[in-house]
Amino acid sequence: MKTFIPKKEDIKKEWHIVDAEGIVLGRLASQVASILRGKHKPIYTPNMDCGDHVIIINADKVALTGKKLEQKEHIYHTGYVGGLKRVQYKHLMLDKPEFVVYEAVRGMLPKTKLGRKMLKKLRIYSGEQHEHIAQKPKVLKIRNKHDKE
Repeated sequence: MKTFIPKKEDIKKEWHIVDAEGIVLGRLASQVASILRGKHKPIYTPNMDCGDHVIIINADKVALTGKKLEQKEHIYHTGYVGGLKRVQYKHLMLDKPEFVVYEAVRGMLPKTKLGRKMLKKLRIYSGEQHEHIAQKPKVLKIRNKHDKE
């Protein structure tokens, strides 16, 4: 028995659309990262980009559990002396909700060239409208912890 290694022409990329309204941020990010990597496909290979394209809509309505809105902070450095900045997630969710979802998904992908390539297949929109209707995306249902099947 030989090990199957997919070739580029064997990999079919599909488009999925996810409605993030009411879904917990970490659960959304982990499942979207899995789709971007291609782990849902039987031809998954860790060293190849087998994943699909994902469109996330309603990023401004994603849920953060507990006191994360007040306590969680995005910390970054400007590059200047004393340039360590902290921004609470409640301010980020008002100003840039797409960035919050993007950073959550980015943190769950590999930190390599391949991970950066996978991240380019992610599109995030804060409202209902998106410009990828021509790709005919399939609706992908992300389940919350307490959802019944």
